[in-house]
Amino acid sequence: MSAETTPDRGNIRAYLVLTTAALCWAANAVFGRLAVGEISPLLLVSFRWLGVLLLLCVFARRYFLQDLPVLRTRWRFVCTMGALGFAMFNALFYLAAHTTTAINLGILQGAVPIFVIIGMFAVYRTQVTKIQLAGVLVTIIGIIIVGSGGSLTRLAALRFNAGDLLMLAACALYAGYTVGLRRRPAVSSLGLFTAMVAAAFLATLPLVSIEAMLGQLQWPSPKGWALIAMITLFPSFLAQICFLQGVTLIGPNRAGVFVNLVPVFASILAVIFLQEAFEYFHAAALIFVLGGIWLSERGKAE
Repeated sequence: MSAETTPDRGNIRAYLVLTTAALCWAANAVFGRLAVGEISPLLLVSFRWLGVLLLLCVFARRYFLQDLPVLRTRWRFVCTMGALGFAMFNALFYLAAHTTTAINLGILQGAVPIFVIIGMFAVYRTQVTKIQLAGVLVTIIGIIIVGSGGSLTRLAALRFNAGDLLMLAACALYAGYTVGLRRRPAVSSLGLFTAMVAAAFLATLPLVSIEAMLGQLQWPSPKGWALIAMITLFPSFLAQICFLQGVTLIGPNRAGVFVNLVPVFASILAVIFLQEAFEYFHAAALIFVLGGIWLSERGKAE
């Protein structure tokens, strides 16, 4: 009896932590839009990971020191994952927030599971069924709808919002991070997360330097500091720990699917807190993106 109930409890725990992560990431779309004009995007990324690193020095120091011997042998992995999955993903995300809506940010973030499927096939030759392939194509239709703003003219001319394209690039990076977690070292989630956050913060320093040299550095306003605190606590600290734990419990493929909750949560939060208009093409895109991910997940079970 206990052998049967243990997997179920593990699944329930995974579902809870992954849903929490999705909600925090959805809130990040709102935070990103609110930060426009309050702090420059690359400085925001740097402060974000500095804040998380300080928190981890308090709460996860023991785990990091315990795992340090193993982490040293995998320093290239740690640096790559932190730089691309954390620093560069967020840099593109907050840059995208300057030229697209929070609803678009959330819907396009739903493309991550599809990129994960493609990445798992490319790297590990994980089997892709016909139903999964259909799901990929359906999701792409949703991405095209939101990217074109529901405009046939823009679609025919292949003109997409720059922010939407940046967000898609960010999604590809995070999918690569998710796929890479399959090769994570045998250490605790908190120890690994601390090491990757340190790498992410160091990776942001050249980005901030470039922003300053271009004359685009903006020191945070009082509202900017408040947003830094919110972003540090929720999408950065809580969400990442929850996602790492979810991957540990049910694996990267199944964990990646929970990102499909981000478009739903982000759309709701954007309408409530930013008074953004939820247009007909957003609804159509959401249906295609979520439908495509549903097909992809259904295909795995067959």
